[in-house]
Amino acid sequence: MNANPSRRSRILKIAQFSILLAIEAITCFTILGSLPITPTIVATLSMIPVIITSILLDWKYGTLMGFVTGIFSLIVWTFMPPGPAAFVFTPFVKPGNFFSLVICLVPRTLTGTFSGLIYQGILKALHAKKYKYPLGISIAAAVGSLTNTILVLLGIYLFFGKPYAEAYGMSYEALLGAIGVVIGTNGVAELITSIIISNSVCLIVGKYITKTMEDYRS
Repeated sequence: MNANPSRRSRILKIAQFSILLAIEAITCFTILGSLPITPTIVATLSMIPVIITSILLDWKYGTLMGFVTGIFSLIVWTFMPPGPAAFVFTPFVKPGNFFSLVICLVPRTLTGTFSGLIYQGILKALHAKKYKYPLGISIAAAVGSLTNTILVLLGIYLFFGKPYAEAYGMSYEALLGAIGVVIGTNGVAELITSIIISNSVCLIVGKYITKTMEDYRS
């Protein structure tokens, strides 16, 4: 009989979180974090480890992973910005300010929170249904992906609309339409990619994690 199963379970979760964190770092700091869909559409994969963490562990770990992802993003946009509008995500590039931190950290953090809570809610609502896992994962992944996409773009429009439009050589009046195009192209591509990868990983790895957790409780 295990003398302290709850402590063993907690240590196991920390180890699993660490593995997912390493994967998150790879998606944030290397080109492996971008998946070309078409010559003009690229899906960013950095939110997927956040979503998977919130599903496999729980929303608290997902929230933490989302926050850490925001920190990684802050580092990238401060020291190796991939675009001309780095100020949107970092206050250390003019005219960035406090709202840059909000855009960088809040959507990513809430991605983990909402994904985990939605997933747990669906499992409880469909507790007797065999399809609860793939359905829960799919909806959680979709919600998580949309949370980051919509909140980031909304923050850009509200707090940095004019300088952001100028950075990309467009008029402020055209910005809203451009945001709609981004949601309809990259946003949809990232949503579909998140659903496919999250299901592929969670339906397989989730069985192993559940079995391992039960072994620790025995």
